[in-house]
Amino acid sequence: MATLEAYLTAGAEGDLISWQVQKSAMELFGCSCARVEEAILTLGLLPARYQRNRQTISIAGQLKLFRSRVTVIGCGGLGGYIIEQLARLGVGELVVVDPDVFEEHNLNRQILSSLDNLGKSKVAAAVERVGAINPAVTVTPFEMAFCTANGPELLAGTRLVVDALDNIPTRLDLAEVCAGLDLPLVHGAIGGWSGHVTTQFPGEKSVEDIYCNWIYGKGMEQQQGNPAFTPAVIASLQVAEACKILLGEPDLLRKRMLTIDLQAMAFNELHF
Repeated sequence: MATLEAYLTAGAEGDLISWQVQKSAMELFGCSCARVEEAILTLGLLPARYQRNRQTISIAGQLKLFRSRVTVIGCGGLGGYIIEQLARLGVGELVVVDPDVFEEHNLNRQILSSLDNLGKSKVAAAVERVGAINPAVTVTPFEMAFCTANGPELLAGTRLVVDALDNIPTRLDLAEVCAGLDLPLVHGAIGGWSGHVTTQFPGEKSVEDIYCNWIYGKGMEQQQGNPAFTPAVIASLQVAEACKILLGEPDLLRKRMLTIDLQAMAFNELHF
């Protein structure tokens, strides 16, 4: 019987492996989708789902993404889009953290929400969604709120953390835990037509600087609400930052914050 690698090589069209060949390999060799995807990329071949990535991300880069573990804290407005895009991008392991279930007011903007999902755990919906769009991605769900006590356990083994929270106290706690664990953090926040994004590496205080004048309350999201498009835009910028970190690309938003006003279509930078 041929090896998995020989089977994949024989089934390639150029350097692409179709989903049909991947499925057949899983059945024939009793392998998980993740195992087959890693074999494809290790051979210098490319799952056909990623062929539109190839002008931006090399096969070696795609393998690096597959072997990365990213933790997303929050699976709501920002988090749903972040999880969706990281899975489509091909990040191999996602840890998703959120204590909540879907409510009716989530339907206007949270991509993981639906009428059928009302009352359902957000992390469970994330697992189902990723399984439907990219079963090569392993999702580990934690249906709990992030805090300084459980932070080290939730972030164990991760390459980077993406902040999709909706309240300032927990954001500050997350930044503190990431700093203590030497983990980069991609922070994003939204409210109404506006949002901002920054990337903080260990030893930096960007998130703390942003909220240095905060007194109490959840922040601008609670005051201004969120239309459908704002979380999609900010989440996309966060995923772009995450992708650059995982691939070792330059020009990150370190020690600077990008602010976005979608009503005025104005993008500005603030340097720390």
